[in-house]
Amino acid sequence: MKILLISTYELGHQPLHLASPAAALINEGHELRCVDLSVTTLNHKDLDWAQAIGISVPMHTAMRLATNLVAELRSKNYNLPTCFYGLYAYLAPDLIVFGPLDQAISGEYEPDLIAWANLIENNQTSSNLNIIRLKRNKFSTPARELLPSLDNYAKLQTDQGEKLVGYVEASHGCSQNCTHCPVPVIYGGRLRIVGQDVVIQDIENLVKAGARHITFGDPDFLNGIHHSLKIVRQMHQKFPNLSFDCTTKIELILKHKDIWEEMADLGCIFVISAIESVNDQILKHLEKGHSKSDAEEAIKLLRSVGIEIRPSFLPFTPWTTHQDLQDLCEFISAYDLATNIDPVQCSIRLLLPKDSLLLKNPTLEGKLGDYDQELLTYTWTSEDPSIDKLQKEIANLASESLDNKTNRFQTMLAIRDKIFSYTNNTAQPSLKDYNRPRLSETWFC
Repeated sequence: MKILLISTYELGHQPLHLASPAAALINEGHELRCVDLSVTTLNHKDLDWAQAIGISVPMHTAMRLATNLVAELRSKNYNLPTCFYGLYAYLAPDLIVFGPLDQAISGEYEPDLIAWANLIENNQTSSNLNIIRLKRNKFSTPARELLPSLDNYAKLQTDQGEKLVGYVEASHGCSQNCTHCPVPVIYGGRLRIVGQDVVIQDIENLVKAGARHITFGDPDFLNGIHHSLKIVRQMHQKFPNLSFDCTTKIELILKHKDIWEEMADLGCIFVISAIESVNDQILKHLEKGHSKSDAEEAIKLLRSVGIEIRPSFLPFTPWTTHQDLQDLCEFISAYDLATNIDPVQCSIRLLLPKDSLLLKNPTLEGKLGDYDQELLTYTWTSEDPSIDKLQKEIANLASESLDNKTNRFQTMLAIRDKIFSYTNNTAQPSLKDYNRPRLSETWFC
């Protein structure tokens, strides 16, 4: 059968969640085409060719774009059987009037995506519209040859110039249960490993395609620490000049403090970690497993071996005060993080999708509004309306800086000024401009 897989957005990297399911479907005898709408447009010839469509929705932004895409396709009478698959797929049945063959698959989606394709090929219907699959799975080496070339995507930027970047995942799910995160909603603290041979072969294919840096995009690279270490050791043995980055919690950076010297030797140049807030009470609400002082210790630990941290933040929550935002600026100043941060990180507002673990928090009582189907979140407002106004102004600054290609450091200065303009505190912290390793594209959750 002819299947068109579509990605709307995958954090600015070449979409693994097209390449991996494409390989699985090809191995079952199906014909595949892949379209990444973040770098190209949807060709009517591909739609006319296809007998079914699969849309990858690994994150919130991708899901919102995907629902708009389906509405547009159906308005043009493209009523092909359509499957949403990925972390956010479980929300799809609430958003779209599905036909009898349509499907939503969250979790380890490949086996059920194959089953859905086989049903359509045999003119049969699925008995379960919304599937959450967590069974362990054997993966095929991703079919990267069906995707746009790496030079279409985010590049590593250092003082030595730019490098092409390949994106892989050594695991899915997460053993942690941070209450604001969408991953525990589906995986419930479970971890699913991608075979070492598959990951290494994928990396080898990416290197052949020009990659000189690898991003490990696992929700947390250190959940399966022994598995992850085996992969980066083998990767370094095969490609000693290849650098990499990974994502992990502050808690695990400190728990596994003995690995970082080796990680630096193996090519790790930065670590993405969700610091989120420097208010310890907010961190407890989010069940992050770390404190402000832990974040400070982690930054010092990584820098002691030559690894930079690239923090992600969640500055705007129902508990945020103006003092929290000023404290965040002070933290960024104290640890020279201004150029380690994408300005959009200073504007992030808490999302509360359906079934979010955070909805059980009693301190949210009276703070929540209705569920917004378009935004895919429960609405909420701050006790101080000026906090919500400030969030919108910072979001506009971050957006305008992208549109106008404004220097990121200058944007961070403007954000700092905006935060302090809301109070009588004129003692603004100084920010310094460093050339730290980073990816060229700002990412959105």
